[in-house]
Amino acid sequence: MKMRGWILFAMLVAMTTVRGSEPGEVRSLILMIGDGMGLAQVSMLQLEQGDTLTSFDRAQGVALIRTRSANSRVTDSAAAATALSSASKTGNGMLGVDLQGHPLRSMMTRAREAGMPTGIAVTCYLQHATPAAFYAHVPDRNDTRSITRDLLASGVDVLFGGGCKWLAEECPEGGSGLDALRRRGYFVAGSLAEADTVTQGRLLCVAADEHLAPALGRGDFLPRATRKALELLDREAARRGTGFLLMVEGSQIDLAGHAGDIAWMQAEMRDFDRAVAEAMAYADRTPGVLVVVTADHETGGLSIPALEADFTRADSGIDYHLSTHNHSATMVPVYLYGTGADRIHGVMDNTELSRRIMELLGLQ
Repeated sequence: MKMRGWILFAMLVAMTTVRGSEPGEVRSLILMIGDGMGLAQVSMLQLEQGDTLTSFDRAQGVALIRTRSANSRVTDSAAAATALSSASKTGNGMLGVDLQGHPLRSMMTRAREAGMPTGIAVTCYLQHATPAAFYAHVPDRNDTRSITRDLLASGVDVLFGGGCKWLAEECPEGGSGLDALRRRGYFVAGSLAEADTVTQGRLLCVAADEHLAPALGRGDFLPRATRKALELLDREAARRGTGFLLMVEGSQIDLAGHAGDIAWMQAEMRDFDRAVAEAMAYADRTPGVLVVVTADHETGGLSIPALEADFTRADSGIDYHLSTHNHSATMVPVYLYGTGADRIHGVMDNTELSRRIMELLGLQ
């Protein structure tokens, strides 16, 4: 009897463990893209932080993705963001369409069709390649006016970024693009201070004609925009009884790499890290939220060599060296946090990451 009792106890413990480890339902996604952010850029952030842990260090799951486009071993942001948004390859310079120009359905479109509120927060202009890949369908990423047209039709509920230059132009339905968005029920704000007055409903915060200022000049726009977007999307999702989808981009890590400016790159990484912290804090207090942090590609070919070859010294020092002012073909990291973080891992294509995310959200 004693042995049988122990066996029964062990079975009960095993059953409890299995039930307790069952993954929860992923209801909401915060997809965060560091444009141009490779593993070396994250390593640089960690080294510069010293003993202070970064948000990346809190990741509960890690993966790697390949980034090549349909027609090049080195992708651009348009093709890579299209792959991340739609789980489909396209050619460099193409947004939301396949190589034949046929429209692709992004996860943001699928989320909207499923009744979920959606949002975008970036530090570039909203018509730039990465954000546009989530709502636009144009064969040329430089066709900003057509992208603006698609933005007006997108139905994305919450928008933070730049791009007022094109939204202020006259649109086919009369008035400016800003007027058209107001007719669609958006509160149009020109600053975060104005945006902070909004407590519910649709919001466009367009805070610059084109890109926002670099990180050292724009302050805490991205972390604050991330926090505000989450507040509004959380409230709207609760009203609808759904989850939500928010895409956040640290847009100017890439620009710093193209410029060969390490100090700028470091500032953009710190800024993106603070935005990731906002997303993780929200996931900590909200069940069913998955945070996915990744990149479209790496920019700059960053390496971090020692200054001295004598490793018997206590510290040989380090250098940050950019081998190019262009993109590179290296794989980029994926950091996962929150509900479902244990369900994506390994080495995969960027399209496979997108497919797995949509599967978790029930958007297939």
